[in-house]
Order: sequence, then C-alpha cells, then structure tokens
Amino acid sequence: MARVPARAIPDLVTREPLILVFDSGLGGLTVFAGVARLRPGADYVYVADDAIFPYGRLEPDFLIARVHAIMAAMIAQARPDIVVIACNTASTLVLPDLRAAWPDIPFVGTVPAVKPAALQSRSHMISVLATPGTVARDYTRDLIRDYAAHCAVTLVGSQRLAPIAEAFMHGEPVDEAEIAREIAPCFVEAHGRRTDHVVLACTHYPLLLNHFERLAPWPVDFVDPAPAIARRVDHVLREQGFAPADHGAAPRMGAAIFTSGAQAQGALAGLLRERHLVQQAAPLIGQL
Repeated sequence: MARVPARAIPDLVTREPLILVFDSGLGGLTVFAGVARLRPGADYVYVADDAIFPYGRLEPDFLIARVHAIMAAMIAQARPDIVVIACNTASTLVLPDLRAAWPDIPFVGTVPAVKPAALQSRSHMISVLATPGTVARDYTRDLIRDYAAHCAVTLVGSQRLAPIAEAFMHGEPVDEAEIAREIAPCFVEAHGRRTDHVVLACTHYPLLLNHFERLAPWPVDFVDPAPAIARRVDHVLREQGFAPADHGAAPRMGAAIFTSGAQAQGALAGLLRERHLVQQAAPLIGQL
C-alpha cells in the first residue's frame, strides 16, 4: 500500500486520492459502496473495529480514546487524503477530537439524515431508527430542533439491529420476527396521519433494507445517508484540488482491515471481493 509522500496540494492533483473509510464493523460498507460509485478509480482502505463491536454499548470517553488510537495508527500507515467516519455513534462523539488532532486531513462524518427526511415528509411524521447511544446524544436532538421542529419525530433506539446486520453479512440467517419487532415502534399513526419517512441512523441498517421494506406495516421512505455522504466526499476532494472523478475508471483493489484479526470467510469474503477489497493483516493488534 505504497503512498505518495505528503506534499503541498497543487492547483490540480493528478494522482488518485486515497480514501480511508472507518466503521465499528461492516455497516460502513454501505457508505464505502456509495463513495466507490462516485470515485471508482480512487485507492481505498476500509477499517472495521470489529474487535469491540458494537460501539453503541461503549462509554463515550473510552470510545473517543479508542477511535483516536486507531486513527493515529492508520493515518501513520496509510497517509489518507480524506477520512470517512462511516459510523453515526463515532461521528457524534469523536469528530471534533479527530479534526483538532489532524487539521490537515478532512474528516467526513455520518449524522442522522433528519433534515432531508423532514423536508420530504408529507405527513410531517418521521422516525429516527438508531442505536440507543445515537438516540440519547444531544447532537441528534439538536438536529431535530434545528431541522424538524415542524414534524412529530419518533426516536427509536435498537439494541439488536446492528448485530443482526453484522451477522447477516457473515452469511448467518436472520430472524425476521425479531427485525419486525425492532422496527415496529417506527410506525406511528395519529390524527389521521402516519409515519412516512424513517431515517436509518446507523450505517448497518441499510444492509437490512430489503427486510425492512418487506416487514414494514405500510410503505415508507427509508432514508439511507450513504449517497449524501458520498457526494460530500467528492465535493471535499475537489476542494482539496483533486480532479473530478473518472466515472469510467476501473475499480482498484482496496485493503480491508479488521481489528479483531479474524479472517473473512464464506459469504463475507465474497462480499469483500465484490467490492474490490482484499483483507490485510491488522497492524493494530497488540497496540490497542
């Protein structure tokens, strides 16, 4: 994974950028896929901190220190041009620390897509489906106050959906009755109106989108943040001086790193190959 030495960015950078995508597990692959569609010729490193997945159960101070340590190791090794924090839980806590520590590297975070859901809702009834940690954050409630004050917003914190999605990506069967129970509180009827948008405020949740759509008691728009994040990444890279993406470029093989050191097998290995990712040894083991 050789990198071009750091240098001042000229008016137009002719090489392809290296994009580091980070998540607590496999949910960030939804964001990775969106970015890779817009920037197919870029170099990629995908890092999953699966050693302590899921993040939603961790204390904030521990999580901040953990993500900072992983970023320090990966930035030193990979020298990325941009970092995507493809995790709502981490983004709502850690982004200020990361931006202060590495002011020369742009960090793009993932936040609940409350604003577009509120703008698009016809019934003015929306739900935010997230991890309990994201539901509890002041950041989430501030988004609702700033962008969805005209809507009735239902916050739904799920303990189970992220682990279910992670297992699903490993090829394990899922219990649709359990999924139905987890999403049921998102669907609210009141005064002749009912929920028409559900914000997927965890990057793992779009992995289960087909199940959500099939099990929903009525049709709604499930709002996946990945396309908007991908557009933001592309915009920031252009601001950094990188040339517009060549959408006809052949995808390059990227690196996938799992902090647990577990070897991807079966369904997961196939999914990584489909996304042009090759697993590499985790350089972080023994350091965290």
